Amino acid sequence: MTAAALPLHTADDGSAPVRRSRAERQEIVLDTAERLFSARSSRSVGMDELVRETGLGKMTVYRLFKSKDDLVGAYLARKAATVLSYIDAELIRLEGDPRAALLSVVDAVEKDVTRTGFRGCPFTNVSSEYDDPQHPARSAAADYKFELHMRLERLAAEVVPGGGEDLAAQVHLIIDGMYLSGGLLGPDGPASHGRRLAEKLIDAAVRDATA
Repeated sequence: MTAAALPLHTADDGSAPVRRSRAERQEIVLDTAERLFSARSSRSVGMDELVRETGLGKMTVYRLFKSKDDLVGAYLARKAATVLSYIDAELIRLEGDPRAALLSVVDAVEKDVTRTGFRGCPFTNVSSEYDDPQHPARSAAADYKFELHMRLERLAAEVVPGGGEDLAAQVHLIIDGMYLSGGLLGPDGPASHGRRLAEKLIDAAVRDATA
């Protein structure tokens, strides 16, 4: 794409228009979608409102995302990539200590559910708004859950050789429970016990494996 093909946007200080790449425009749309969807719900935000909030033209937004369904799916896919990248960085940092690495995933969830304005797991919240199992939002949410579980299972297998599958499933259930409880009952509710419960399950699994 040539520079002449890029949309022009007036700079905030009123100076000459600036040109934005496709990637930059895409980030603007996804950032706007995240802000609006997080504050309310994806269902309650119409495309006309979203386009106005981006400050971009309607045709520009629809060239990036053919439909709202595609946009919702892309929003969750980007969020999944962000979360998994953070987890992967922690796993690299804690390489050689699978117990600490496994608990670091739970710690990341605890940090998320205790932040100001937390309204529950975005993957669960958004995907539950759509009935079609093939909807991009449900596909993106399922892909994220699968990728997360694969990481948990790999770490659990290092902690408890031969018993990783059960331990990973238990830790995954703790994570899902923390998101649900944190969204409904706040950070001081049952979600605050998730880390301690994960520690007990991991230690019990290790004891059973060495007994």
